[in-house]
Amino acid sequence: MKGFFQRLLTIDLSSQTSHTEALDEGLLRQYLGGKGLATHLLLERNPAGVDPLAPESHLIFTPGPVTDSAIYGSCRHGIFAKSPLTGFYGESYSGGSLAVPMSRTGYDAIMIKGAASRPVWLEITDTGVVFHDAGDLWGKDTYDTEAAVRERIDVKKPGVMVIGPAGENLVRFAVVKNDGWRVAGRTGMGAVFGSKKLKALAFYGEQSRTFADPDGIKAYSRAMLKELKNHAATQTYKTQGTPVMVGVLNNAGGFPTRYWSEGTFDQWEKIGAQSLKERCDPKPKSCKTCFMACGKRVSVQEGRHRGLTLEGPEYETIYSFGGLCMIDQIEEIIYLNDLCDRMGIDTISGGNLAAFAIEASRRGKISGNFDYGDPELVAEILRKIVRREGIGDLLAEGIRPASEELGLTDIAVHVKGMEPAGYDPRSLKGMGLAYAVSDRGACHLRSTFYKAELSGMIDPNQIEGKAEMFIDFESRCTLFDCLILCRFYRDFYPWEELGKIIAMTTGIELDQEGLSQLAARVTDNTRRFNIREGLTVADDRLPKRFLKERIKGDRIVTEDEIQTLVQDYYHLRGWDAQGIPPAAV
Repeated sequence: MKGFFQRLLTIDLSSQTSHTEALDEGLLRQYLGGKGLATHLLLERNPAGVDPLAPESHLIFTPGPVTDSAIYGSCRHGIFAKSPLTGFYGESYSGGSLAVPMSRTGYDAIMIKGAASRPVWLEITDTGVVFHDAGDLWGKDTYDTEAAVRERIDVKKPGVMVIGPAGENLVRFAVVKNDGWRVAGRTGMGAVFGSKKLKALAFYGEQSRTFADPDGIKAYSRAMLKELKNHAATQTYKTQGTPVMVGVLNNAGGFPTRYWSEGTFDQWEKIGAQSLKERCDPKPKSCKTCFMACGKRVSVQEGRHRGLTLEGPEYETIYSFGGLCMIDQIEEIIYLNDLCDRMGIDTISGGNLAAFAIEASRRGKISGNFDYGDPELVAEILRKIVRREGIGDLLAEGIRPASEELGLTDIAVHVKGMEPAGYDPRSLKGMGLAYAVSDRGACHLRSTFYKAELSGMIDPNQIEGKAEMFIDFESRCTLFDCLILCRFYRDFYPWEELGKIIAMTTGIELDQEGLSQLAARVTDNTRRFNIREGLTVADDRLPKRFLKERIKGDRIVTEDEIQTLVQDYYHLRGWDAQGIPPAAV
């Protein structure tokens, strides 16, 4: 079969052994690769009800069938496991350049189980797996760890992914880093690494995918570049990046501020794209096989962080520290971004928990005089989380257990234990549906439906008929995750283009109905995984605050509205009123 190696590598850290097995062609036709394949493997191999941090929990890595091709937006990889943050389905994706050396090992998926007795890092190649002692790396930050692993491998440009101290200390929203500043950020995959005493992975090899139409892929990509390199969306990403969304969301009244109590921040201009451009000398930075260059290499020009350089901050980092924590200096947000990157924690969860801690202090639930707008206070909260020191030990468990322990469940903002991204559903009601039914918790990327509401494709306040458009967005995004394509190509790869890409890479010919059915199979399987792990219809709900507290402009999403959206979604998905899909065929 074209586009696949039809090989699965399984590594047992407990016994320090590995073996390879063949993947059935029918399975790949049914689910493609990436998310589709990983979800099938989690259902089949991961023990039901397993503790996400137990040795028996499986950790899966996948490139996609378009990886190492000329298709633009294709250099991404996925990491999958049961999430230690939510207890449900866990997935996280990252770009950069790592997907290519991962693919060249010659596997469609790499699955790790067991746990080492002491810290290790692995060298995964097309000729085998080498287990290395990582005792001297344990405790190092992500930057130093990646540099050290690269020095120990005598090949040109290996792919390297690492964790920082947060993953080692089992912070439940710890991340996995690659290429310096690229991050598989959400659902706590770094903690799964840490539970297995796994500090780093390195990939390289010489295997190449055989594509169905290699000449067609090259011609297609040349035409895409010619047509779209000067497109308005391309130029916006290249010149402003995701920080442009600060102004967009603030104008829409959906920029979360003061721990979700407001939808606008009066100091937003100090932390938006223009401020970044004027103060931090941003340079466009792209992943491999990308013409958008949405990443920004920035350098702080003055003040106490002068000389600090990183790739970022992205919109979500700016919202979480700038809006939720009310920090109005872009240089300080860059500092907090760097701190999170070094320690290996998710900036969305980190900013949400810092703001939650401020609210807990103001209510007398924790000791200390915390207040908004203090970057060094936020930095200290983050350090305490990573060290699991004092209140940080509780916050490291995530927002759900922390709020329960402190008696603050009424103010805690999360779905299934994961905090939302920077799109307030009281202003964008379709994002309320997105957060409610997302398989990995309150997620904006499983559908990117904010695009539909902000661009005027559908009224943000509309309820009737919204679920139908939402499913169209969600299903297309699911195919992106099976192929593992960058979300920012969503405007360039509608259904017809996805069909072309799948045909050119795999030889599988599918019309839109066939593509939708494939995406639905993956969505149903993901739902089955969550139901097996204890999910019920009660988990597909928004935080109480969104249903009761109004923000500027008298904006609110009611319980009736969200229930209507969710039930419409279930019905259109072919699920019953409890959100249970039909038995797998």
